[in-house]
Amino acid sequence: MTVKSESAEKAPGFLGRALDGIERVGNKLPDPAMLFLILMFAVWGISALLSGVSFEAIDPRTNSPIEVNNLLSADALTHFLTSMVTTFTAFAPLGVVLVAMLGVGIAEQSGFINTALKQMLKVTPAKFLTPAVVLVGIISHTATDAGYVVVIPLAGVIFFTVGRHPLAGIAAAFAGVSGGFCANFIPSGIDPLLQSFTQSAAQIVDPDIQVNPLNNWFFAASSCIPITLVIWYLTDKILEPRLNKSHKVNRDEVDLPKMDQASAKEMKAFRIASAVMLAAIVGFFSLAIPETSTLRDANGSLTSFSAPLMQSIVPLIFIFFMLPGLVYGYMTGSFKTSADVVQAMSKSMSGMSHYIVMAFFCAQFVAAFSASNLGALIAVEGAGGLKALNLPAEVTVVGMILLVGFVNLFVGSSSAKWALIGPVLVPMLMQLNISPDLSQAAYRIGDSSSNIITPLMPYFPLVVVYCQRYVKGIGIGTLISMMLPFSLALLSIWSAWLLIYWSIGFPLGLGASYTYG
Repeated sequence: MTVKSESAEKAPGFLGRALDGIERVGNKLPDPAMLFLILMFAVWGISALLSGVSFEAIDPRTNSPIEVNNLLSADALTHFLTSMVTTFTAFAPLGVVLVAMLGVGIAEQSGFINTALKQMLKVTPAKFLTPAVVLVGIISHTATDAGYVVVIPLAGVIFFTVGRHPLAGIAAAFAGVSGGFCANFIPSGIDPLLQSFTQSAAQIVDPDIQVNPLNNWFFAASSCIPITLVIWYLTDKILEPRLNKSHKVNRDEVDLPKMDQASAKEMKAFRIASAVMLAAIVGFFSLAIPETSTLRDANGSLTSFSAPLMQSIVPLIFIFFMLPGLVYGYMTGSFKTSADVVQAMSKSMSGMSHYIVMAFFCAQFVAAFSASNLGALIAVEGAGGLKALNLPAEVTVVGMILLVGFVNLFVGSSSAKWALIGPVLVPMLMQLNISPDLSQAAYRIGDSSSNIITPLMPYFPLVVVYCQRYVKGIGIGTLISMMLPFSLALLSIWSAWLLIYWSIGFPLGLGASYTYG
């Protein structure tokens, strides 16, 4: 099945020229690995310059003035050298990617994923392929970071298979997984995580206030509608026509299995392998149901970040892809010995070599930026500046979204940003009779929208690697130019959605309100 773009080959004039310019400038930047190294040295220098400066901004984590730590001091440099290896090995995205890819590699090289895609494409109407990819990306948040290592690369394969531009599929999935990070039909670990910071911030003003962990659930679920529609339109009408013109794919050079019709032998193997996969999933989650399950946290929750179930997501991805891959491979003959299985895993790792190099330098930069306290300074000073403007409630909420989107370019962690900004913004907005629930909803928009345009987001280099599988020479500039329209559209339209939702009075979530007092 081949799907032709419904749009003309030419990208829109002004927008196309602007994005082309961003791409050219961005691609003149050093390789991502070297960019992280340069940024680390810059952080060292800035930290040394600001370490002697006294700031009035109060760090809400310590209730004392923020101090920038000098990373060029003898103690800091000694710590950098002695912790370099552990900083790299403890870099969370590295383990997530490599462990998950080992299992995915078995499933892919055996042919299981290839056959699964054939069956999926039979039941998915061509015109709904993009929104289907976006929705899967949004729902993938339930399984923490699974979307980055499963949904995004598979979206590229799906689009390539049906004759569409694979980078358009990657971009649509990336926008859903990362740009729509705080939207979901299904509650996930992010809900109680943010609620805990919101409640502690609100109790600065009202010690007795309680915030429901699902206080944004209805809004987050409803947000899937505008997010999907926006990403669908931009992918099919703006991005893909531009990619077809400027980044043509040489399909003969792409190392992917041919998507011919599945044979009877393959279909039999696929059905049995899928049954094994389903049985493993059902069997595992049946172990989680009892209230005494060891997969629950100390409070009996399965969805908190501290719950063993949530901490096992990546190993489960490995197991749930490995099992059907092994069954399918041995039944079809693509695997004959254990050496073939090891070779499949090795092949999946060979494509990760560039990412491993980038992850090394990224880990060192992230550690330096965190140790310097510059991120805390940017976040708290920004929140203080917004408070000083004393704007009307609606304007303040939009200003908060823009502030969070800006800070997100430097501080990627959702919980870290809210721990810094929440204690300033939540009490401030409560003084304007705006509830902590509404403040948290606004935060979620800003926290998501700019994820897809910052190279400092740990998974950003990985998406660059996915793109390079289809078009050689893809760099940071190309990916930023691809994702910038999505980021700006999500920031503006999602903000408008919140204001409309607010004006109508639809409930934000369980036990939530718009006003305080």
